[in-house]
Amino acid sequence: MNSDEFRRQGHMLIDFIADYHSNIEQYPVLSRVKPGYLRQLLPPSAPYEAEPIEEIMKDIQTHIIPGITHWQHPSYFAYFPCSSSTAGILGELLAAGFGVVGFNWEASPAATELETIVMDWFGEMLSLPKPYLFSGGGGGVIMGTTCEAFIVMLVAARDQKLAEIGKDKIGKLVVYCSDQTHCALQKAAKVVGIRPGNVRAVATTRAAAFALSPDSLESAVLADVEMGWVPLFLCATIGTTSTTAVDPLKPLCHVAKEYGMWVHVDAAYGGSACICPEFRHVIDGVEGADSFSLNAHKWFFTTLDCCCLWVKNPDALKRSLSTNPEYLRNQASDSGGVIDYKDWQLTLSRRFRSLKLWMVLRSYGVANLRSFLRGHVAMAKAFEKLVAGDDRFEVVVPRRFAMVCFRMTRTTPSDEGANNLMNKKLLERVNGSGRVFMTHALVGGIYLLRFAVGSTLTEAEHVMEAWKVIQEHADAIQGDYKHLY
Repeated sequence: MNSDEFRRQGHMLIDFIADYHSNIEQYPVLSRVKPGYLRQLLPPSAPYEAEPIEEIMKDIQTHIIPGITHWQHPSYFAYFPCSSSTAGILGELLAAGFGVVGFNWEASPAATELETIVMDWFGEMLSLPKPYLFSGGGGGVIMGTTCEAFIVMLVAARDQKLAEIGKDKIGKLVVYCSDQTHCALQKAAKVVGIRPGNVRAVATTRAAAFALSPDSLESAVLADVEMGWVPLFLCATIGTTSTTAVDPLKPLCHVAKEYGMWVHVDAAYGGSACICPEFRHVIDGVEGADSFSLNAHKWFFTTLDCCCLWVKNPDALKRSLSTNPEYLRNQASDSGGVIDYKDWQLTLSRRFRSLKLWMVLRSYGVANLRSFLRGHVAMAKAFEKLVAGDDRFEVVVPRRFAMVCFRMTRTTPSDEGANNLMNKKLLERVNGSGRVFMTHALVGGIYLLRFAVGSTLTEAEHVMEAWKVIQEHADAIQGDYKHLY
């Protein structure tokens, strides 16, 4: 393809994406297709001859878009947001256009050096302690997802511990978390050789807003030590998936350090809010941890994938993950004066992810980014107030950040099973309307609805409309369950 044709097709695609975002509200938020729909529409094999872009775009419109759940829709309130932005999209386009594979410094010096700069910028915005930054002896790396960060941190912690106690003791290592910690931690532990039964999910309670109790953690650790197990790793979470619970870092780090554990702080969702001074307190105590991560692709307007990981001791990663075959050797790497990010991660190849984060930081600036986040929090507060003002509903846990956990309740006592079924039916009806998309969690035996504000396009009017939809379907549900009222 010559440059003129590339320019023509590029303009066509940019126009298509711009129109898609402008007209996104015409689509149902949640895709309504049935499993296997696409195989029935597309040919059984790839075309032998080239096809024009016009034909491809026609299929995208008629076949692909109906099968998309529209994560950027302003009425998308499900899971956690995957907030995109024009700056993030353009940064992604630039990275794809350059097509670099920056596994070491020599492979693309700008890719490596921009990442180190951007990670220090972002760390300073979060007021991370100096030891997490390159300027303080630590450093940051951009990975794909938190799943990768978990594996890398567990590998570093495992090898560090086994160097002390002997490799034959791997079966004795124990990982600690709460029963609200993301399931990715259990998968990561399995990958690095930790027995599934050696992951301790410490129980949390509604009374404590489902945060991990330092006393409960210490009790679990003491019981294990008495049985001859070896504490290895603690994962504390800032903004759990089910309820956005915040684990108390300072006392948890104190317990963990008494027993020589590596502490990782998973702030995949809640971390972004810490660029706002009024939210920074949720990571007080992070100075006692060893590593910290957040997903800029969740609530920081940077397209998937962009997991930002900071670590105090990069040498621990490099000891576990370095590979130095002859064909990758070069003068810069041998000098020890550069960073080779291949030694900080699982894969060798890596994308130029820092480019899109850099674009977001420069295109919006700290002031605007704070304003966007505060706007989402304000909308969530308004929704929480609407829920609290309707006696058919209750807010299940105190709101943190921009997500409200709520449910419909009965006015007469009954079993939770009936209540849970009622809320499940309500969610099915709301999502089936196509006008709103939410998801649920089951916590402490309670089936709750999660209303997560965070789409870049969401405005107050969309929150109000969502509440109207919920109320409409609650009216119908109330009629179906009138015997419980």
